[in-house]
Amino acid sequence: MARYDARNWQQSPGKPSLLLLLAASALLLHGASGQRVKVEPEVSSYPGQSVTLRCAFADPTEVQLTMVTWIYEPKDGERINIAVLHPKFQPNYPDSPVKGRVSFVVDPPNLSSPSIQISDVRMSDEGRYICEYATYPRGNEQGIVYLVMLAKPQNLASVVTAVEASKPMVVARCESADGRPEAKITWVTTAKGNATTVSKPGADNTVTVTSEYSLVPTAVDNGRDISCIVEHRTQVTPESFKMQLAVQYAPQVTIVGYDNNWYVGRTNVLLTCQAKGNPSPSTVEWKTMSGVFPDTVLRNEHELKVLKVDDSVNTTFVCEVRNQIGIGRDQITPIVREPQVSPSDSTKVVVAVTCSLLALLLLAALIAAFVIRKRRQQQHGYCSNGGGGADMKARMFGGGKKASKNGTGGAGGGNNNGPTYVYNDGSSHAALADKNNHQQPLTTPTAQDILLSSELDDAERRKFDELEEEERYDHFGGGGPILQLRPPHDQDEMMGGYLDDDMESQRDGSVISRTAVYV
Repeated sequence: MARYDARNWQQSPGKPSLLLLLAASALLLHGASGQRVKVEPEVSSYPGQSVTLRCAFADPTEVQLTMVTWIYEPKDGERINIAVLHPKFQPNYPDSPVKGRVSFVVDPPNLSSPSIQISDVRMSDEGRYICEYATYPRGNEQGIVYLVMLAKPQNLASVVTAVEASKPMVVARCESADGRPEAKITWVTTAKGNATTVSKPGADNTVTVTSEYSLVPTAVDNGRDISCIVEHRTQVTPESFKMQLAVQYAPQVTIVGYDNNWYVGRTNVLLTCQAKGNPSPSTVEWKTMSGVFPDTVLRNEHELKVLKVDDSVNTTFVCEVRNQIGIGRDQITPIVREPQVSPSDSTKVVVAVTCSLLALLLLAALIAAFVIRKRRQQQHGYCSNGGGGADMKARMFGGGKKASKNGTGGAGGGNNNGPTYVYNDGSSHAALADKNNHQQPLTTPTAQDILLSSELDDAERRKFDELEEEERYDHFGGGGPILQLRPPHDQDEMMGGYLDDDMESQRDGSVISRTAVYV
């Protein structure tokens, strides 16, 4: 037994459940008042089939059943008696739309079970069928059966090709034709649009439902998924139509392949013109803004190949694509740079610079060590000790108490203002050797002598340091300026950098040192 669709009994499709609600209320009222006429609330059938409408009186006690009448009430029209049963007469079938196709199920029929059958049902047979008993003494009692005629609709869906525009256009259509009852259509898609659904009567009391989906078509919507879903009572599950939107638009062009590293001398550089459109692009053309195409550039449909980069390719390249809808283009202006240094040359340069810096640092360290060593030697005086016939003795001469012991000072305790002399016992220079042989004073030592003296090893230097104090100074003559050096351990006896016993008062009240350097 199928469920009755109350929408078939409403003039307004906006209130499909009102009649069903009223019918249910009537049945409840009948039950509450002791209704004893039992019928099926709803019966469904397809055209061409036979349908049975059952009816029975549940409790005939205390009443007398006198007659049964079946009444047909179409959706639009007046009531019509279609079958009458009286126990004393033969069944009667008055003129009606179902005459010749309606009959009582039981032969001979009886008042306790007066069910009827309608054969070769039609879509127009849909309506309310009332089984009414005439009883005594309670009067008439009835039960109502809803006959619902079903027609499986023909469902179809399709996309509507649209051209990219700025106003809404229909892009998909879905239809459920010649169905009974009316089908329900819904849309599922990510596209931003709206659906419009209309219903119109079809052949043989059927209904055709048409739904259209509209949106403002853009290139982004092309290829989007959209589904039309049709729900109908005759279908076990809803029928779904999956489609893709079709929006036509002019080509969209993009040039790819430029890496911003075009330098003079680079070879085989490739640019690609990528284009998409609906319909597919038909022609691709490469141009330049200047109108002159470089000789080192080859064009092959979507590709542009630069055989060798030079100043001539420092221009603007344009890719122009056409289809039936319009023209799309893109352009690019490469920047031609100077040749790049190869990675191997860069490595060589880095290594060379690094080696140069290391050499400079090493040289600076050697110079610093040499300077520090010379300063230490100058603080201790020029020195040498004999050995191998080629040793040099450098002696500093100056006045003082110890100098007077050797008899080299002037009268009255010696002169502190004498010059510096150098004695070389084994000098290779003839002049120096001759003067050394005659014990004559020499001039200030040369740079060669100083360098030679720096070559003394630590053992020789210790020997020189062990010389007696009086041998560190030699005779001097003359009254020239003198630099008298003091060993570091004598610094405690100094005042203001000079020995306190060397200080001499002057007539003007000042105090000066006799061992200072005078110029």
